[in-house]
Amino acid sequence: MVGIVLASHGDLSVGIRQTASMVFGDQPDVVAVSLQPSMGPDDLRVQIEEQVATLSDQEQVLFLVDLWGGTPFNQINGLLDGHPTWAAVTGMNLPMVITAYTLRMNPEATAHEIATGLIGESRDGVRVKPESLEPAGAPAAAAAAPAVPTGAIPPGTVLGDGHIKIAHCRVDTRLLHGQVATTWTKQVSPDRIIVVSDGVAHDELRKTMIVQAAPPGVKVHVIPIQKMIDVAHDPRFGTTKVMLLFENPQDVLTAVEGGVDIKNINLGSMAHSVGKVVVTNAIAMDQHDVDTLEALAARGISFDIRKVPADSPESFDAMMAKAKAELAQQG
Repeated sequence: MVGIVLASHGDLSVGIRQTASMVFGDQPDVVAVSLQPSMGPDDLRVQIEEQVATLSDQEQVLFLVDLWGGTPFNQINGLLDGHPTWAAVTGMNLPMVITAYTLRMNPEATAHEIATGLIGESRDGVRVKPESLEPAGAPAAAAAAPAVPTGAIPPGTVLGDGHIKIAHCRVDTRLLHGQVATTWTKQVSPDRIIVVSDGVAHDELRKTMIVQAAPPGVKVHVIPIQKMIDVAHDPRFGTTKVMLLFENPQDVLTAVEGGVDIKNINLGSMAHSVGKVVVTNAIAMDQHDVDTLEALAARGISFDIRKVPADSPESFDAMMAKAKAELAQQG
C-alpha cells in the first residue's frame, strides 16, 4: 500500500488527517508533518525522513502538501530527486486526501498513479454558493433530474436486460452525507444515487439539501418508495447502475416486498432514540428493527455492517444477538 505523508505549515496536516479519519475511518501508513514557527528547514527535513521511515512501503510514497514553493514543499522536493517512485501534489484539501485514500485501496496502485488521479477530483471539490458566483467554465453543482427517463425514451422501451442494476443499498439515518458522497460513491461508481424516502420526498427543504450534496458527476434523486418500486419494474433502466439510500430497514422491506431486487444491505447508521438499544458504535435498534431485519434475512438478503469501506465488517448474527439480549433486559 502506498504510504501517504501530509505536510503543511502549522497543524493543518494534523487536522486534515483527523478530519479524513472521521469521513473514511482510521487509515494505516498515513503520517503528518508540520512546520512549526520554532523550526528551521533542516528540522523539518529530519521530521519528514523520520516519518517516512515509519511507513510500511518506503518505495511508494505520496506527499500531499499545502503550498507550492513553501518550506514543506521545498524540503520534500529535495528528497524526490533521489526517489523516482515518490510523488508530491500541492494544494492539499480534504477531497484530495479522501480521494487518495480511495485510490490506494487498489493494491496495484503506485504513488505516481494516485497523484495523477487526484488533480481533477481535488479541483472539483472547490465550489461556491450561490452558483452565480462560479466563474465561466467552472463545474456546476449537480442539479436534480427526473428519476424516470422522459421524452426521448418511450415507455415500454427495453434497455440492456431491462432490469436496473443496484450496485449498493445502504441504510443510513443521515442518508447522503460526507461518508456516502465520498467513500462509498468512489467505491461503487454509480451512474446515480437514489434516496428512497416518503418523508424526504415530500419535504422540499431536505430534498434540496440532499440534491445539493451530490458528489461531482453523479446525479441524485429523492423519490417515494412507490416510485422506486415503479422504477424497479421499468425496463428503460436496464443499463442504469444505482446506489440506493434508505433511512431505515422498514422502508427497505417495503421496497423489497414491492419487487425491488435488493440482495445485500450495507447497514451504515441507525440513530439512537427512546426505546432503542445501542448494538454497535453506529447502530441502535428496537424490536421493530430486529423483526424487520430478520424478515429481510429470511428473504436471503445479506448484510454488510460498516460505516465506510475501510472498516472491517461486523457480524450480523452477533449484532442481532446483542440487540435481542439488551431488549429483553429492558423488559
